[in-house]
Amino acid sequence: MKFAYRFSNLLGTVYRCGNLNFTCDGNSVISPVGNRVTVFDLKNNKSDTLPLATRYNIKCVGLSPDGRLAIIVDEGGDALLASLVCRAVLHRFHFKGAVHSVSFSPDGRKFVVTKGNLAQMYHAPGRKREFNAFVLDKTYFGPYDETTCIDWTDDSRCFAVGSKDMSTWVFGAERWDNLIYYALGGHKDAIVGCFFESSSLDLYTLSQDGALCVWQCDTPPEGLRLKAPAGWKADLLQREGEDEDEDEDGAERETTIRGKAAPAAEEQRGKVQYSRVAKYFFNKEGDFNHLTAAAYHKKVHLLVTGFASGIFHLHELPEFNLIHSLSISDQRVSSIAINGSGDWIAFGCSGLGQLLVWEWQSESYVLKQQGHFNSMVSLAYSPDGQYIVTGGDDSKVKVWNTLSGFCFITFTEHSSGVTGVTFTTTGYVIVTSSMDGTVRAFDLHRYRNFRTFTSPRPTQFSCVAVDSSGDIVSAGAQDSFEILIWSMQTGRLLDVLSGHEGPISGLCFNPMKSVLASASWDRTVRLWDMADSWRTTETLALTSDALAVTFRPDGAELAVATLNSQITFWDPESAAQTGSVEGRHDLKTGRKELDKTTAKHSAKGKAFTTLCYSADGRSILAGGMSKFVCIYHVKEQILRKKFEISCNLSLDAMEEFLNRRKMTEFGNLALIDQDATEEGGVTIPLPGVKKGRCWAATTTEGLLIYSLDARMLFDPFELDTSVTPAQIRAALCQRDFTRAILMAFRLNERKLLQEALESVPWDEIGVISSSLPDVYVEKVLEFLASSFEESRHLEFYLIWTQKLLMVHGQQLKSRVGTLLPAVQFLQKSIQRHWDDVSKLCDWNRYNMQYALAVSKQRGLKRPLEPPGGEEEADAPEDGDGSLRLLRRGPGDADGPLA
Repeated sequence: MKFAYRFSNLLGTVYRCGNLNFTCDGNSVISPVGNRVTVFDLKNNKSDTLPLATRYNIKCVGLSPDGRLAIIVDEGGDALLASLVCRAVLHRFHFKGAVHSVSFSPDGRKFVVTKGNLAQMYHAPGRKREFNAFVLDKTYFGPYDETTCIDWTDDSRCFAVGSKDMSTWVFGAERWDNLIYYALGGHKDAIVGCFFESSSLDLYTLSQDGALCVWQCDTPPEGLRLKAPAGWKADLLQREGEDEDEDEDGAERETTIRGKAAPAAEEQRGKVQYSRVAKYFFNKEGDFNHLTAAAYHKKVHLLVTGFASGIFHLHELPEFNLIHSLSISDQRVSSIAINGSGDWIAFGCSGLGQLLVWEWQSESYVLKQQGHFNSMVSLAYSPDGQYIVTGGDDSKVKVWNTLSGFCFITFTEHSSGVTGVTFTTTGYVIVTSSMDGTVRAFDLHRYRNFRTFTSPRPTQFSCVAVDSSGDIVSAGAQDSFEILIWSMQTGRLLDVLSGHEGPISGLCFNPMKSVLASASWDRTVRLWDMADSWRTTETLALTSDALAVTFRPDGAELAVATLNSQITFWDPESAAQTGSVEGRHDLKTGRKELDKTTAKHSAKGKAFTTLCYSADGRSILAGGMSKFVCIYHVKEQILRKKFEISCNLSLDAMEEFLNRRKMTEFGNLALIDQDATEEGGVTIPLPGVKKGRCWAATTTEGLLIYSLDARMLFDPFELDTSVTPAQIRAALCQRDFTRAILMAFRLNERKLLQEALESVPWDEIGVISSSLPDVYVEKVLEFLASSFEESRHLEFYLIWTQKLLMVHGQQLKSRVGTLLPAVQFLQKSIQRHWDDVSKLCDWNRYNMQYALAVSKQRGLKRPLEPPGGEEEADAPEDGDGSLRLLRRGPGDADGPLA
């Protein structure tokens, strides 16, 4: 089995901090999620996380006007120039300081970053390969405090910068004679946003205390005059002009512009002048209702403002007419973005991790997503792999669609932290355990809690398990050391299993037999026979506390994770240990800021807290309180691969050694800084589960999914020089389909594979399938499974699948272990189409039954004497339009269809 797993997607967290951006077409939202970036496609209802990560949490993201490039800057000042087309990092740069905002000019030739109390303008990277993509052009000084926001004019001639010193500065992007800089006051608090009017130098400024100032400029943009150079600068610019004629992207010499808050009168003579024409105040609701975010759409003159209370306002400028006001959260609005058409508004609330897209004209949500705002501690895959259920310390249970990446249902019935989640074998029932003393069963058909299992006396449940039939539910108690058994059908308590002398840490049913395995902190694992009065058949003695237990998919082996960093393997029939894995050196834990001991001598986190076998049972996936997840070979008892889950240094315990500069004479700075825990920088366990082609892990950053289905992957299979696209197409022209398909799979290029398979006539698929060697059958099945996700040729690929399984069924049984992931992937794809088609067929069937019932009812009433005579009886009936609908031809477009 291959282990080339790559990061696939990030679920469970939709927004953390930073600014939001809409793509050029206005159909997608770019949201920073910790140290990663997620693109939410609102049109196709999908989310995709870019396969790149920064060292710290992302502070700001700047999007180029054409939507091809993005500058991603983290809290440490490190920047990534990323291509949104090929999803790759093109360049890395360090700004040598914390960056507050970054913005491209509308023409795409420059971009400005603000750090500290200055603004720096860089030449934007071109489309050609460059040694240094970021070339500094000018540095602008003026504000006395940190800068907060940037806005450009439409013609890219000037830009404005807001600051915490209550001033706004207008700078010229070129060497203008009548505008070098201009300082605007008039506010009594930090500037939150500054926006130019469309095709004008008029400016709007907003401060944190809820004040809006309207500034009018006496000069149009066309009135800006270029400053004529003199002396050595003229010669220098002449030489630079000659270089620019040869190369349009040539870099200019860096210059520095220093502004004054109160320039002299002779300096302002003949210059651009600003005057404040109006000042407005937003309605306050409480002393803490500060303005925290703002966005302005120049074409529709729409101003959107967000406040600390979770309220947002829509105003029309310059008249300041209130259009709309709504409360969307009980936390502060951190970021606002408006799409190009001005119809959709995106809001980000970092306190609860919310991301909302609001359509203000229809007053409806386009997107409303929220992750677990507390630790996510457990997860489970559905049997078909289409859904993932997660449970968190925030007492919520969320169900995520693995294809779209969105959460489509949230259950809030629990009143305390959720400790365990699992699916039944049907995949339509979720069973969860919680610290509130209840075990609940949720129905995914009607989205309701249809069973609630309780104990005779109050207790806290730490784990849950369901047998293969889905009728027996078991949960382990953390305080009473008991295991409770319920019936799913009746909801009654069947038995209480006693015998453990410590908290129950894990439960698992044997998939093939009626045996329950329970792990406990009393250093034992007990096997309970469900068919024989729930008696203990075996007791496995361990050398340390048991933390997790799981059965192999065939039920012939048992794996136990213990507190001494070991994974022991047992034969459940003979109760004999068959092997062990030492994971102490594989789980490299970091040192927390408040730890007194070093990471090397610390005992925290050096143990696996969750285990899961692979589909073929040859490997086991293990995770714990570490940033690493390990895959071990069970038989050889060696480490196959180790994955680093996160490299985000904004989280605690990510580094092995602490920075000594944080230690002062007053103690650790983490104890002094009140904002140290604002972002929740505490590591949590990494429970994970593996299902064939992908596996997932719950982490501090969210739900990470690693998959074998990576994009843009070139993996030739038995390739030689005779296999070329021309040879493949020549074989197709000669109708030698088998040779063409074999060569296409050896080249392993998706478009050629699709062309070769779809060239086969449907009535010859059976013959071609029988002529394929067995080694290629698995690859064909994997390609068919991936094709079901995006192709419309459903029946054609179903015929391919049926013929392959019918012809090669006997040979596939001998390699069931290696083919199981491909078959599960195929089943997942077919099941999704089956669900969609079945819903459509049911909808059509109900509509036809309704139409027939209405027509029969009308037919029974027709012999009766109509109230208007015969002429009225022969006229076509109106009513609800059912009869008119049945008689309508295909060309009629109007009429009541719904």
